[in-house]
Amino acid sequence: MDLGFEVVDMGEPDHPTEGEQAPDFTRPVVDDEYWEDVALSELDGPVCLVFYSMDGAFPGTYVWSEMRDRGFDDLGATVVGLSISTPYAHKRLIEDNNLGETDFRFFSDPANAVAEAYGITNDLDGMTGITEPRPATFVLDDDRTVRYAWAASEWPDLPDYDDLETAVLEAVEATDG
Repeated sequence: MDLGFEVVDMGEPDHPTEGEQAPDFTRPVVDDEYWEDVALSELDGPVCLVFYSMDGAFPGTYVWSEMRDRGFDDLGATVVGLSISTPYAHKRLIEDNNLGETDFRFFSDPANAVAEAYGITNDLDGMTGITEPRPATFVLDDDRTVRYAWAASEWPDLPDYDDLETAVLEAVEATDG
């Protein structure tokens, strides 16, 4: 079957796993009104952290449309994305995909340093020295302990949204319990 694109093996990631503490970072975080520097540790937990390639690319648009349509912003966790896109591109993503109606926010990390700290970089074919995060999701407790972790090993690969939703709900229940 011709998929219209080539599946690329990215190898196994070396990301934080369940029970480990996720690295903290400070980056500009964008919502539908403004952006400001915020540390991951400043966000109210639990946190659903979603890494994606860049705004405007099909995988990123698909991930956020799916998360919007499934109501991830109503599950009781703080949902944040992170990509190499600039705050200006995040504002366009929010506007173009009706994400301003959600509580989603987006970290901007053009140098891809956060993905490097998380062990989920993806070298872009034909672009020496240019990387982006591979698709990955993490559900974190208040103290940034990883409750759930998934990272793609092939491109394109997308998260299992049912598994992610279950992990978010379990983290919310544990926090409220």
